[in-house]
Amino acid sequence: MIGDVLTSSILCEAIKQQNPSAELHYLINNHTIPVVEHNPFIDKLVLFTPEIEKSKLKFFNFLKKIKREKYDAVIDIYGKLSSALITAFSGAKIKVGYQKKKYARFLYSHKIAIQLNRNQSVALAYENRLNLLKPILGEKEIDYKIQPKIYITKSEKEEILSITENKNIDLKHNSYIMINVLGSEPSKTYPLKNMAALLDEIAENFPDLHFLFNYIPKQKKDVEKILSYCKTETKNQISPFYAPSLRQFIVLTSFCKMVIGNEGGAINMGKALNLPTFAIFSPWIRKETWGAAQKDSINKTVHLKDFKPNLFKNYDQKVFKKNSLELYKAFKPELIKLNLIAFIKKNKS
Repeated sequence: MIGDVLTSSILCEAIKQQNPSAELHYLINNHTIPVVEHNPFIDKLVLFTPEIEKSKLKFFNFLKKIKREKYDAVIDIYGKLSSALITAFSGAKIKVGYQKKKYARFLYSHKIAIQLNRNQSVALAYENRLNLLKPILGEKEIDYKIQPKIYITKSEKEEILSITENKNIDLKHNSYIMINVLGSEPSKTYPLKNMAALLDEIAENFPDLHFLFNYIPKQKKDVEKILSYCKTETKNQISPFYAPSLRQFIVLTSFCKMVIGNEGGAINMGKALNLPTFAIFSPWIRKETWGAAQKDSINKTVHLKDFKPNLFKNYDQKVFKKNSLELYKAFKPELIKLNLIAFIKKNKS
């Protein structure tokens, strides 16, 4: 996933920080390239394509290609069987992975336990990834303050300004906020009517703000539903512009004041662009894993557990995911509005 690739890129910076001469290759799916383009801590991108994934022969040839590289160390952040096999067949002396799977004991030389509670003042998603560096860095200190970063060129900014100007969007003089209106799946998506209610609240309190929407093409019908629930005044503040590519979306977002909406890839990209973010978490997702630290004054999160902790006394992720739509019913817009308005007031200027 895009957010995973972006988040995991912090390992490259952490390694280079302690070993500037290290040569780092980053194995990713090809559709996630835009979030790590121009990253100065990555020396080479190794692409795992759908064709390799679907063909046993192509996968085997890919394994041979990896072995020919003669890596000194391989870190498996993904932890699936395919990535574990790639790690094992690499021939590297140091093969690091999480110990959550049974095959880990055979395929990795170093197994790292996943922490369920924060020991550092960062999201667990960052902490657990950085912990994978312990067998490689040894006694050298891991910098847990490293955050994901996206690197944008001047020419990319000029290009998106030219595109939007032709669409009558004035990014230089108007204030835009990026709205992640939908999650990657229904269980991660704040109910559409509730999202529309939040948009109405923002529009009423901040008539000078303009909205841009983030979604993927197959979600367009759901976006149209959200628009149908919005007041006319709100619709007038929503721009119909849609970035034609992920990289252009990233550059477009960099001109926004903030990113608001469902927790997911767009929120992670907003953080990596050093923008204020306001994330609405699905009830079944642990906020400790992806949520901002309490000391974070820029990035804010809201979770049903913040308001109704009694519902989470017997938390079981699988059960909660299955019942996510029912739990969302208890996550009324009224619980979010005050926090959201205060967040926007603080960051809109």
